[in-house]
Amino acid sequence: MPKFNVRNLCETTRDKLKDAITEMENFLNAHNLQQLNSEDDPEMEEFYKSYLSDTRHLLVFCEVGYEKIGVSLRRQTFNHEYAEKVLFDVYHNCINNFFYPKNECYSEDGRYAYTGQDAIRFRKKPTRAVRDLTIYLSKIFEELREELSYYETDYVTQRRMQGESS
Repeated sequence: MPKFNVRNLCETTRDKLKDAITEMENFLNAHNLQQLNSEDDPEMEEFYKSYLSDTRHLLVFCEVGYEKIGVSLRRQTFNHEYAEKVLFDVYHNCINNFFYPKNECYSEDGRYAYTGQDAIRFRKKPTRAVRDLTIYLSKIFEELREELSYYETDYVTQRRMQGESS
């Protein structure tokens, strides 16, 4: 991929990660388990514990990706290889952790992706705040997934071919 494109992709990825980080931080700072599970339902308590855990993990992955992209963009000479590695990491750590959360509180139903409906389906019916955050993040990570899809397979294939020819 041309260096100019990688630099632009780093800049847009950094901006989108910043938006996601801000939303997750605001949510986590404003909500706790007791607030989310106001009805004292044991099943919902487990659901919210899992959801909050997944959100905290995703936040950390996004912050790390954001910092690495920032390092890449601040270098005096743009390091194309390092930037591609960082974008690969963002794809596999941030995007995959959003769409495939460890605790599976929600999942993406691809049948809805082309209908204009939300493709996110929750295991339990969450509060409006949880739903709104997840849907907002899904839009960010869907855009990132489309922009960084190259790094899902082509980047790894390219690296393997370079390793074999060296």
